[in-house]
Order: sequence, then structure tokens, then C-alpha cells
Amino acid sequence: MKMKIIPAIDLIKGKCVRLVQGDFGKVTVYSEDPVKVAREFEEEGFEHLHLVDLDGARHGKVMNWKVIEKIAESTALKMDFGGGVKTEEEIERLMGLGVEYINVGSMAVLQPDKFDEWMQKFGSDNFILSADVQQEKVQIAGWQEDAGISVFDLIKKFKKLRHVTCTDINTDGMLKGPNFALYKKLKAKFPELGIIASGGVSSADDVEELNYLKLEGVIIGKALYEKKITAEELKNRNLL
Repeated sequence: MKMKIIPAIDLIKGKCVRLVQGDFGKVTVYSEDPVKVAREFEEEGFEHLHLVDLDGARHGKVMNWKVIEKIAESTALKMDFGGGVKTEEEIERLMGLGVEYINVGSMAVLQPDKFDEWMQKFGSDNFILSADVQQEKVQIAGWQEDAGISVFDLIKKFKKLRHVTCTDINTDGMLKGPNFALYKKLKAKFPELGIIASGGVSSADDVEELNYLKLEGVIIGKALYEKKITAEELKNRNLL
């Protein structure tokens, strides 16, 4: 199965932005119109989208509903969404819009029983454990707090888990290449799990190398916005 190439749209106040290493003080606004950006990704041949509500992540509830709804209406992109999901009502609303996967981060660390309940109720294939790590240790609360648990021990808590996105904080937004060693280790320890790489992807060579690891997917943000990677190049290498 071909690895999913997943462009990222991060939202702040309805705009498409990127942060460097999760720092809200280092925001670049790439577009005032995220819906247009999503449509362009689709036109270029991408089938998936990683949509993050950064306002939601900060406030502990989904905030950018209008944009989520418009992207869902305007494209056929298979969406995974994260950022502040805390209630079953939000999950039901997102699924009603056609969101394919819901990313759960801090909640999985702080309330693992609740995350288990959600997977039981809505189906484990509809959720992605979103683990943001620094030296293999999970960080929560917008990367401000060390959760005191390794990514490997966190994954082991959830028997029903099907998918995990692991973001390496040190590489995120730096365009210096992903943490290949981390993904090799995750794949070796959890061969049955769908592992999605995130952070640091800077070239089509990086994507190719992650593809060799037989990961489920890779999330690409800044490298696409800054044209370090193009859809055409990915198609030429049979990656897209």
C-alpha cells in the first residue's frame, strides 16, 4: 500500500499559518483563505488533509468550525482533524461533516480511560493518537509540559489503537529532515500500527526514505508552502 502524503493546514483565527517548533510567537501566515489552500492541494492531486485548529488546541475546544465546514463542503479530501477535541458532541459533529480521523493528544495522556471509551463507542479506526515528542518523551499542553511518559509507554496503554501520528518537536518547522531513527524504532516496536511521521520533512528524498520504512503516512507542512517539495516531484517519483 502506498504511503499517504498528507498536506497540513494549521488554523489561527481562520487563517492558514505555520509555527516553528510549536511556538505561537513564531507564526507565518501563508494564506487568509484556508479553503482555497485546501482546494489547491486537491487540484494538485493530494487526497488527504491534516487540519489543525491551533486556537482550539490553546482553548481546549474546537474553535474554527466555519473553516472546517467549508473545507468539508468544498473538497473531497480525506480529512484528519486535531485541536481541542474534548467532548463526544464535538466528535459527532466532526464525523457528521465527514472528518475521517480525529487526532487526540493531551486528552489521551491526561484521561486515557476517556480516550479508550471514545474508541470503543465510535470505533478505534476513527482516531489517531497524536504524540508530540522531545527525545522520545511526550509533551502536552501545546508542547509546554513534559508528560513524564515515553511515546512507547503511551502507545502500550491503548490496546485498541490503530493509528499514531508522532511529531518530533525538535525537527518541526526546521526543514532539516525528519527523525528517521524515531520512526524506525516505532515501526520495529509496533509493526501492526499505522505510523504517521510529522516534523522536519524538507525534500522528496525525505519522503522517499520514510516510504521505505513502510509507514502509513507522512504529514508535510512548511516544505509544501515554501515549494521545497512539489506535487509534480512526488508524482514523478511515484509517491503521490
